[in-house]
Amino acid sequence: MDNLLSAMKAAAEPTRLRLLVLCAHADLTVSDLVHILGQSQPRLSRHLKLLTDAGLLDRNREGSWVYFRLAHEGSSAALAQTLVDALPENDPTVLRDLARLEALMSDRAQRAEDYFRKVAEQWDELRSFYVHDDEVEKQLSALIGEEKVSDLLDIGTGTGRILEILADKVEHAVGIDMSPDMLLLARSKLERARLRNCVVRKGDMHHLPLGESSFDAITIHQVLHYAERPAAAIQEAARVLRPGGRLFIVDFQAHGLDMLRSEHEHRWLGFEEDKMADWLKAAGLKPEGCRRLKGDPLTICIWTARQPQLRDRSRAA
Repeated sequence: MDNLLSAMKAAAEPTRLRLLVLCAHADLTVSDLVHILGQSQPRLSRHLKLLTDAGLLDRNREGSWVYFRLAHEGSSAALAQTLVDALPENDPTVLRDLARLEALMSDRAQRAEDYFRKVAEQWDELRSFYVHDDEVEKQLSALIGEEKVSDLLDIGTGTGRILEILADKVEHAVGIDMSPDMLLLARSKLERARLRNCVVRKGDMHHLPLGESSFDAITIHQVLHYAERPAAAIQEAARVLRPGGRLFIVDFQAHGLDMLRSEHEHRWLGFEEDKMADWLKAAGLKPEGCRRLKGDPLTICIWTARQPQLRDRSRAA
């Protein structure tokens, strides 16, 4: 009872309620919240500490940055979600805050797209600057080849490199990307290689222009560390994955190289294996392991997960 009362007291202030709502929608830094709410950093830091100490917010450090998010676990997590749900959707203050949040996130996405456009032609070389891709591609190709794949989806296909190396292992492949420059380059490369079973299309990883249960295998190669909402991207990938189909995520293991964020627009400094497993399970997928490929200074992980068969999902439900 004492913990519940303390949590309710911590939330019983207008700014702190607004913070809970914002942090329910995205992982945000103090600077983000200063921009959205227009209040001083010391003031917001005090509010955030009270909410974190009460277990209503999670605090996660990545390098020199700290992100706040609505609590997912713990005795106060349910209360945090209840308070957010209880606020009227048409409250003018909440609507204004969420509009500013959306503008902030759109600005981030635009910066990332501008970056992609700037480096499109050197993208493959840049991506392998820290970790050599040869071994990663070899391992991914071997994993894909373990089972027959009729339809492959590559999310965030970039220059189409993954389509190139997997084309002979699948009957049909689709690459999705938001950048017109990347898609132009990918189409050119696929045409030169005469890979007629591969196509690329424009689309957002969070809102794939594809039907449910459309693919036997999905790859997300070095993309999630740019995503604003990695868990949502995984959920969307699971939606278009057929029963028994496999998802392959290739990305950095958690690290502390801040310069990748400041110089190369990385949104996330890699991912903890436990966190990735949680996201996969939350999407209804069954994690099947992680292969680690150590580099210098970064380590690449290849996470594999499977969409349960319909009978398995029914039994679980």
